[in-house]
Formats: sequence, C-alpha cells, structure tokens
Amino acid sequence: MPDLTPLIVFADDWGRHPSSCQHLISHLLPQRKVVWVNTIGTRPPRLSWSTMTRAIEKLKQWVRPQPNDSPPPQTGEGVSPCILNPKMWPSFRSGVARGLNRRLLTRVLRPIAETMSRPPIVVTTLPLVADLVGAFPAARWVYYCVDDFGVWPGLDGRVLSEMEAELVAKVDTVVAVSAVLQAHIAGLGKSAHLLTHGVDLNHFRQIPTHSPAWVEGLSELPPPLVVFWGVIDRRTDLAFVRRLGERMTEGTILLVGPQDDPAPELFRLPRVRACPPVPYAELPVLAARASVLVMPYADLPVTRAMQPLKLKEYLATQKPVVVRKLPSTEPWADCLDMANTPDEFATAVLARLQTGLPAAQIEARSRLEAEGWHAKAKKFERWIDGEERQVETTPPGSG
Repeated sequence: MPDLTPLIVFADDWGRHPSSCQHLISHLLPQRKVVWVNTIGTRPPRLSWSTMTRAIEKLKQWVRPQPNDSPPPQTGEGVSPCILNPKMWPSFRSGVARGLNRRLLTRVLRPIAETMSRPPIVVTTLPLVADLVGAFPAARWVYYCVDDFGVWPGLDGRVLSEMEAELVAKVDTVVAVSAVLQAHIAGLGKSAHLLTHGVDLNHFRQIPTHSPAWVEGLSELPPPLVVFWGVIDRRTDLAFVRRLGERMTEGTILLVGPQDDPAPELFRLPRVRACPPVPYAELPVLAARASVLVMPYADLPVTRAMQPLKLKEYLATQKPVVVRKLPSTEPWADCLDMANTPDEFATAVLARLQTGLPAAQIEARSRLEAEGWHAKAKKFERWIDGEERQVETTPPGSG
C-alpha cells in the first residue's frame, strides 16, 4: 500500500445502506488506511418503533469487540475500512451532552490518530463533529456536505444547523453534492467544491442471472410495476402518487426501501404497495422487473438541496424514468421525463408504460459514461488532500 495520508471518516453506519461517502471511500480503500466511525445523534429523542429499533442496533454494536487498536492492513479490491462503533450519548441538544460526546469520541480516536504513520485527514458527512476539531492530531478537516440537515424531515434540525455553522468555520475544505448546497455553504462564509454523485454503470447495466427469494413476491403483484427505490419518508408527494394510482387501469406502484415515518395515508392510496429494502447488489434484479422507475418527490427545501443517488442509477438501467422537476433532475431533462404537477406526472408514466424508452433518451444517456464513481473518487481525493483549491462549478447540461 502506498504511504498515503490515512483517513478518519465520520458518517452513516458502514454497510447499513449505500451512500455516496461509502462509494467514494470504497474507491480509495485499496490505497489508503481508513478508519470509519459509525455515529448517532442526528434525530431528536422520541418514543417510536424506529427509534427503538435503531437503539437496539447501536447497543448490539457497542457490546461487540471493537478493532480500536490496530486497524488491519488494507490492500487490493473489495477491502473494508476499520470500523469503529464508539459509545455516544444519543443527543447533542445541550452543552453537557456535547461535552460528553466530545470526551467519549476523543478518548477512542486520539490513541488511533497518534499511532498512525502520519496525522490523518478527517472527513465528516455530519455536522455533529464540530466539537472534535483540534481534539486529536489531524492533518486536515474536510466537510463532505451531502444534505441540508436543517430541513431534513425527522432530524434535529436546529441542533444540526447550529453545529454545521460551527463546523464550516473550522474545516479546511468543504465538498458539496449539489449547487444548492454549494450556495448554502457560501451563506455560511465558505466556498465549496461541487461533486455530484456518481454511478456504477457496470453494476446497473448487468443482466441478472439469478432470482433472489424476494422476487417470488413480485410475481403476486399486478403488472406492470412502476417502481421507486430508496428511503420512504415525508419527502414523497402524495398528490403525485395518488393521481397516478387513480389514472392507472392496471398495474402496481411499488415503493421499495426502508420506511422513515412516511405519511400514514401513503399506503392507502390506489395501487400502492410497499416492499422491504433490497440489497444494493440486487437492485439490477428489481430494475429488470420494473416497467417505469419514478421519483415522486415533493418540491421542498430538502428535495431542492439533495442529489439523489438513485437518479443516475435509474438512468443506467435503460428503463424509462419519470421524476419531479428539481434542481438535481433538470440537468438530465433530455434523459428522462419531468413533471411539475400530479397530472403531468401521471401522464408521463402512462405514456412510458405504452411506449417504453425513446431513442432520443437512450442516446442522451451516453453522458453517464463520464459519471463513474472511480473518476468522482479521484477528484474527491485531490480535494481532501488539499491539492486543488479552486472551486468547481457545474457546466450546463452536466450532472
């Protein structure tokens, strides 16, 4: 392994669900030692089934032995980072809670940083580490801004916004996944590099050769299948889904993924069915059985800021795609169908169920060849290393 600066990464739990940070870091792992820190504390404490389930997950992680002392060497493809599950207080709402978490995390991370070959670069996707800057040896601090947490449904928006402002003022580099988030960071007094999400084209263009057990359940649903995959939550536009269900004379609207407090009426809408999450490795199997892939997001501050991973994944499948018109989808307007209203959305989906993917959209999707995760990771690597200081902007027509 080359003697490159090691990384400490604060993010969502490694392997829990694919994220842009996991995709990027996976491409850096063969050359770098990476310590990945699974974190908690983004949601306000509340009594709910999802909170209880998440608490049980974290307790199980905490009672398992943790590889804190000597991260294993990482060479070759398919390696994993050294994963830490440090004990944390599940809130940052008070000065006492923040101080406690700073001590808990520092106690775990300082010995690791001090035994590395050189001070690490620290990358965080979460504002919650604002109090850790300067608490242990580090060469650089990088904020990888993936969402506007202050407006994300269900998160502790006030706390996250306050800590984000503190973090941005302290870090050396900021990388944002959308132009809206780039402007958001500018409002906090810092410039940010722009790095939109990538896609694994080979993965999503493969022809599935196996049929997982869950596929049998799909055969019981009336075809054709109009499919959404991803987190099912309050970002869904109920009017879009309702109108589509009312106008479909046959078929199923299938929502596949984890449920994070979605509107209760969502699953009472015509033709709507829910399915548990499908592993990333098996998403091409799901896509092969879909007739149209959709993103019926509402037009909200959180959806205007985000950069959905699934957008380029959908496009790579060579299936028709119908989406809400948002800043993240507009650059790909020639590759898909966009809608502003429930009727426009339903009309576009019904048309694609009849006609399939038009030749013009197939040709336009050739731009995906420049959107691979490997190229994105190389650009990300240069920025976190501090080798490029200029701020990138998105040229017209790119994603």
